[in-house]
Amino acid sequence: MLLVMVAFAATADAQGFLKRLKERAINAAENAVENKVDSKVNEETNKAMDEVLDGKSDKSSKSSKKSKKNNDADEDEAEDDYDPQAGAAKSDFVRGSVVMFEDNMQGEQVGEFPSKWDLVRGNAEIATIQGQKCIALVDGDGWITPLVKGGIKNYLGDVFTVEYDMLFDDRPKDGAPSIEIDIMNENERHDHELFTIHYSMAYDRQTIDCDYVRPTEEGYSHKEGTSTAHEVCVINDGRWHHFALSFNKRAIKFYVDGKRVINVPNAKAGAGWLTLWSGGMDKRPTYVKNVVIAKGAVELYERNATDMSAVEKAIAETGKFVTNNILFETGKATLKPESMEEIQKVADYMKKNPTVRFEVQGHTDNQGSDKINDPLSQQRAEAVVKALEGLGCDPFNMRAVGKGSHEPVADNKTEAGRAKNRRVVFVKK
Repeated sequence: MLLVMVAFAATADAQGFLKRLKERAINAAENAVENKVDSKVNEETNKAMDEVLDGKSDKSSKSSKKSKKNNDADEDEAEDDYDPQAGAAKSDFVRGSVVMFEDNMQGEQVGEFPSKWDLVRGNAEIATIQGQKCIALVDGDGWITPLVKGGIKNYLGDVFTVEYDMLFDDRPKDGAPSIEIDIMNENERHDHELFTIHYSMAYDRQTIDCDYVRPTEEGYSHKEGTSTAHEVCVINDGRWHHFALSFNKRAIKFYVDGKRVINVPNAKAGAGWLTLWSGGMDKRPTYVKNVVIAKGAVELYERNATDMSAVEKAIAETGKFVTNNILFETGKATLKPESMEEIQKVADYMKKNPTVRFEVQGHTDNQGSDKINDPLSQQRAEAVVKALEGLGCDPFNMRAVGKGSHEPVADNKTEAGRAKNRRVVFVKK
């Protein structure tokens, strides 16, 4: 009996222990769940508070998410639309339509001076590099010029392209030359360029410079204008690279391996001849091949020109301004009042460009004799000069010249033709 009672008590104690253990387990589980829920709530609350403090909306609706997504897309699109190198990388080069000089060096004898070229100074000879014949500028001051039409110096004109391939190897990093393509007026010599493209073959990346005479300069060698493209290419790596130049009336564009790196909108016209120069390196030659010079150029971008006055545009493109809107009384040198509007346009240009000089030409039709028309045209030109002086223009910059009827631009047999011939021309000098 005693044993039975002891066993029962033990069983009861065990059951009580198990019950208390179960209750504790349940309480622990409930506390864990509560703690997890509290932790999640705290996390979401903290996140929402962070967004509020950051200035963000605490709304989580689908519409707000969609709006954010759209905004992000707009930002990405805006970033994609902007490329700071887009202008420098533009590839719009087109060779001129009429080739006037071409030299691929085929048929030349290695070691001889290239037969289609002349020497300005230094030295050059035909060489073979990477299995191709080319010109090697072997002197530290090598300067050559193409022989075009027997060596004349006025073959370029105001619309032309120049192309050539060039190779130089500076991978040892032990010194490199400077290279130039120089464009000169027919009456100027080397070192007095109308404009020059210059690049040094040193450094890891090359910078291209263009120094040019501005349209307002009197001569052809005072290069006030400068355009620089910093570290835009690698052309000293011992590989062939293609270079191209376009000049169209006033616009200079230069390309390396098809990408435009120089874009000058307004330079002085008057190109006559060109040279290639390599200087400052005696250890290794600069190699040149496939030279092509052609009439024609990359199409002129006119937006800038339309913003100019008619006088400025005409002078920039042709070097003169021709007008039929300066009128005189019949048979006299007396200006009609309506002429002053046109004269004011010329005065505005002259005051904006105070160093530019003009020949002011008076032209008549052929009605009447030369004995009458010649002095009349001179008097009319003088009347225009006097009117410009009265508007504040420097008389030193103007010279009146009467041309009479000797230089017609239209048929004097018709009234329309005679009206065109009665004109005043401002020729930039």
